[in-house]
Formats: sequence, C-alpha cells, structure tokens
Amino acid sequence: MKKNIVLWVVVLIVVIAGIFVLLKNKSGVPVVKNENNTGLYNGVIKAGHMVAIDMSPLFIAKEAGYFKDEGLNVETVFFSNPGDQNAALAGGSLQFATNPFTLAYLGQNSGVPMRILSNAGGNGVIQVVIQGKYKVSSMTDLVAYVKAHPKEKLKVGTLRGDTLDMILYKVFKDNGLSYDNFDMVWFDDLLAMVQSFKTGDIAILSHIQPYTNDLQVNYGAKLLTDNAIVWGKGTPNVTTIALDSFAKQYPQTVVKFLRAENRALELIKNNPEEAVKILSGKNYFKTSDEVLLSAFKTQKEATMYPNVEGMMTAINDMVAQNYIKQPTVNIVDTSYLDQALK
Repeated sequence: MKKNIVLWVVVLIVVIAGIFVLLKNKSGVPVVKNENNTGLYNGVIKAGHMVAIDMSPLFIAKEAGYFKDEGLNVETVFFSNPGDQNAALAGGSLQFATNPFTLAYLGQNSGVPMRILSNAGGNGVIQVVIQGKYKVSSMTDLVAYVKAHPKEKLKVGTLRGDTLDMILYKVFKDNGLSYDNFDMVWFDDLLAMVQSFKTGDIAILSHIQPYTNDLQVNYGAKLLTDNAIVWGKGTPNVTTIALDSFAKQYPQTVVKFLRAENRALELIKNNPEEAVKILSGKNYFKTSDEVLLSAFKTQKEATMYPNVEGMMTAINDMVAQNYIKQPTVNIVDTSYLDQALK
C-alpha cells in the first residue's frame, strides 16, 4: 500500500512541477499577466474550489456581491479532485485555490512556491462517520469493535494525501490502530465517496460538512470525531492559497479578496439563515437547505486565521508517510489577512 501511496504522490508532484517549469520565465518567476503598479489584478480572477461547508464564504462572497463591492471580478471554477486544482493553480489558470492545506505543502515540496493566505473559513469541518448499524458512536467504541472482530476489516473511504487522509491517520494512531486494521478504499472524487457510503459500500467515511451532516440526519451515520478535536480549534480543512509571486505582485487584490470572504464568514456565523437564503437554489451543495443550515450553525467558532500548530501535526504525519519531505519553508503568510481585517 505504501508503495502505491508514494507512486501517487510522485505522479502528482511531477505533473505540478512540469506545468510550473513550462510557465517560468528566464528569471524563474511564473508569468503573470495584467501587471500594473497599483497592486491590483485587472483581469477576471479565477478562484478554484470543490464543495465543502468551509468553502461557503467563497460562494457567498460571489453570490451576495461582496467581491464586486471590493471591485473584483471573480469567477469560481469547480474541481472534483484537489490534485487537479493544485495543478491548475501551479499552471497559472487560477489566481486563488480553495484547497486542503496539505496540497499547498505538496506544491511547495515540488518546487512551486504556494502560500496559504488564510483559512477558507471553518472549524470542525472534517468529520469521521460510521454506519449506524455497527452500534459504534465513538473512537473508544471503534477500538473495541476492531478488537472484537479481528478477521473483519471495515472498509474506510478517504482521499489519499488529503486532509481527509491525515485525520484518519492521526486518530487511528492516537487510538492504537493503523490503516492495516482496515480495508482502505482510496477515492479521487468527493461526491463518489458520499454515494459509496449511502449505498453501504463503505463502513467508515472521512468527509466534510454539510455532507456528513446529511449522512447523520438522513442515513443514520454516527459521528466519531472531527478535525477540531483531532488537531485543535482553528485547524483548517481547506485554505485560501495563491502563488507567492501572484500575492507579491497583486497585494491589494489579495487583501480585497480576503476581506470579501471574511465578510461572508461573519454572515454565516451571525446570520446563518440569511447565508442559507443566499445559496438556496444555487448549484453548490447537493443537500437540502435544512441540512446546510444545521451545518452553518456549527460554525460559530470558525476563523480565517489558521491554527499552524495543528496544521504542522498533519504535515509531520505526511512526512512520516513519505508523502513529502520535511518542509523547510514557512508557507503560511497571514500578513495580507492582517491588512484585510484592519
């Protein structure tokens, strides 16, 4: 299994690095269009995303006109796979990526200078759930179940090299378990993971709100843990990521982008009903408004500032699994966020 993991990561790194090399100019800096002296990017800003509750600030800022209020023309671009979004950012077809923080480290590790600018806006977003039929409702229960059924390996669904992978790795390790105790099913599509749980093909799922909320409300799933418990409050699932060269060339665009997202996050925290109305009928979440509202109501402690200590716990686990080498560069830069929230 470890050999396959390493192969997957090597392929991803080669793809990202290859695209990056093709787009470098003689000075080694990625080619960025629309250069000016104002710190503002004049073109259409393309912001990549998948679909999770902590990506809602991006969606609301777009739908409620918060980006327009900042003078930004933002186009959102959907990806079903975080690796594809990482490659698009590295290749220059995106200005911002809303992606798991682990992917920024994968990019940096491959020679692409990615910077984590902020949390996308969330807390306790990643949840580990289990089918209700197992009568397991805590990690303690799960350990007891595994010990009582040594010949039965429960199927566990996750994304390799992603935050969804890292939370499982740590919570299993913390409870005396490992991937060897389970039948690991590695997906490359978030929505396919949810469907597989709904049909009962997998027993345990590491996934994100509001989909895990839906599984608990409508499919009898039981919550085992979340990333706020495993890594600490403020540890993100996804973060707002940009190339270092873009952020330095267009600092005012970055500040305005983050300010609009923070405005949306404050709406979610203080008026979740209004936040749901803004997204109702839009093609972001494949869940009901009721499920989305229940997820928003869990976000009172959501923050744009990342818990770096919690993130590094996950990154060190990636090193232990031979996904990446030990980071030598601090890629978290919240200076733009500081300016946005003045």
